[in-house]
Amino acid sequence: MREPAYYIKTPAQIEIIKKAGKMIFEMFEELETWLEPGMRTMDIENYCRNYIESRGAIAAFAQVPGYKHATCISVNEEVVHGIPSVKKKIKEGDIVSIDAGTIVEGYYGDTCRTFAIGKISAKARKLMDVAKKSLELGIEQARIGNRLGDIGHAIQSYAESEGFSVVRDFVGHGVGIKLHEAPQVLHYGKPNTGIKLVEGMVLAIEPMINEGTWRTKVLKDGWTAVTSDGKLSAQYEHSVAITKDGPVITTM
Repeated sequence: MREPAYYIKTPAQIEIIKKAGKMIFEMFEELETWLEPGMRTMDIENYCRNYIESRGAIAAFAQVPGYKHATCISVNEEVVHGIPSVKKKIKEGDIVSIDAGTIVEGYYGDTCRTFAIGKISAKARKLMDVAKKSLELGIEQARIGNRLGDIGHAIQSYAESEGFSVVRDFVGHGVGIKLHEAPQVLHYGKPNTGIKLVEGMVLAIEPMINEGTWRTKVLKDGWTAVTSDGKLSAQYEHSVAITKDGPVITTM
């Protein structure tokens, strides 16, 4: 059966989607104080899986065919889809993007945050700040009557004005009924292009902002994407409901 152009969620469905998203947000708040140099990325994975499952939720990413973990953990030049490992340790000065999803009462939450490990460089801090601000500007455009291109343009124009680039190989998506739904949400583009935003859509907006080129490559593991020039990347993601009162973040 062909997937619709997008799924419209009822207010009641959005409330459950918010439960799923809030759980990850609260987990991330705990991680801000828990993460420290020397931890293995698998330690972080185990913490997150236990957090999700101990609260009666399902780890959404572990349901993706071919993937068995609750999180994707991407360090420094890793852009997205980093696989947790017992061999890889985080260290002072690293930036670590943790992406996680939950299923609560059959509905999905999906969000990502970049964490600073100890004292980081000025360039890493600026990259994180710009990535976070670009997401905020994209969310501001998630309003009834706007178009998908308005979201992408807001993100791209800001990030590039600050001297950074926007990854084009990986994009956002609809979310809620499934982990990955139509439509695709590009984080670059032209204003007033793409499909029109309507009440009841829920979009995962997740710009990946690079220090250097926007180009990426996927490692031999088939999952981990890294910057093609080896420079830093940062990512922030929220799932956002389009409502008559404006954008509502469902992952807070």
